[in-house]
Amino acid sequence: MAHALLGCIADDFTGATDLANMLVRGGMRTVQTIGVPAEGTHIEADAIVVALKSRTAPPAEAVRQSLEALAWLRSQGCGQFYFKYCSTFDSTDKGNIGPVADALLDALEENFTIACPAFPENGRTIYRGNLFVGDVLLSESGMENHPLTPMTDPNLVRVLQRQTRSKVGLIHYNTVAKGADPIRVRIDELKEEGVRLAIADAVSDADLYALGKACRHLRLVTGGSGIALGLPQNFHSADLLVYSGDAADLPKIDGKAVVLAGSASRATNAQVTEWRLSRPSFRLDPLALARGEAIVDSAVEFAESHFKGGETVLIYATSPPEEIRVVQKELGVTKAGQLVEHALASIARRLRDAGVRKFVVAGGETSGAVVQALDVQSLRIGPQIDPGVPATQSIGASDEAPIALALKSGNFGTTDFFAKALRVL
Repeated sequence: MAHALLGCIADDFTGATDLANMLVRGGMRTVQTIGVPAEGTHIEADAIVVALKSRTAPPAEAVRQSLEALAWLRSQGCGQFYFKYCSTFDSTDKGNIGPVADALLDALEENFTIACPAFPENGRTIYRGNLFVGDVLLSESGMENHPLTPMTDPNLVRVLQRQTRSKVGLIHYNTVAKGADPIRVRIDELKEEGVRLAIADAVSDADLYALGKACRHLRLVTGGSGIALGLPQNFHSADLLVYSGDAADLPKIDGKAVVLAGSASRATNAQVTEWRLSRPSFRLDPLALARGEAIVDSAVEFAESHFKGGETVLIYATSPPEEIRVVQKELGVTKAGQLVEHALASIARRLRDAGVRKFVVAGGETSGAVVQALDVQSLRIGPQIDPGVPATQSIGASDEAPIALALKSGNFGTTDFFAKALRVL
């Protein structure tokens, strides 16, 4: 029985598909599970990505889930492990990146790993420890207004140090630019200095390939999906992996489609605006949901009425930051988010029962709620739609009709992403 080579733990559902997309591009047959599979489950794949919903969970809960995922991945025979978080390092001073990284290192009895959320293809770069989104610092990118994980400090060394009991260091760009061997030398120096977690600068894909090569002998790697660019080649070089040219092939799925958006990011706001210019849409009002109005029923009826004419609809709760602040002030941050997630999950379940087989979902928390509502246990990863966002299909029993999904991180995708995703699905 074949064993997986790389075991990955992602702190949200869209981040999991983002990572899986990178691995498929490297020729690794990749399966994403929704949560930790039952004990005794065996999955045939080169890489397995366990998608958790732990990004905004209490730190102790995030650690518990991550350790449970690690234990299951070890049972699959994985030799290297990957902790995936967002390319904008979404977290707070209490966690969860630092506490989870510490716990995974402890469980693996390892004393060092890197932390590199860089994803240059999507405009996320790190220089001298500072994270940039496009041409601006993280703290000026709109992420400072995130309702759950506002990022007001762009210096990741400082951010991570506030979260962890481990000493945090930096692998400076001057070293990264020289390639894998100097990076390894710097890693050894940092270990001697007592550093356990090191932010790694990266401004190009070439830097990510170099870092990936340098991490060949690390049992644990942490970062965004970008650093995964360089990992498949390590397995190829060791003759552990034969490149799979059809790793991204998916069968065609017919059926109705819907777009669901819960993210409040700038990118998703622009995508919603673009869709609404020419296509039908229905807005979920959190305040109306809180009042107990039958908004879910109205949204489902709206979608079904347009299905009769062959149209695809967008159902969204996406709003500008100023509107979100008003809602959060009245309902509270947690309740406002939960109302939207539960509503979109209920809508997704009812539309699936009405024959919808293609779902485009915007937002990590929203994607987690929707996938769980659809009772999807695992996903086969297909071709890339936009950087960081692949097409996927559910894997189930032979008598279950598969579902096609595009799970998009709120910050990802071009303005016309929704239409593009529907064409690919």
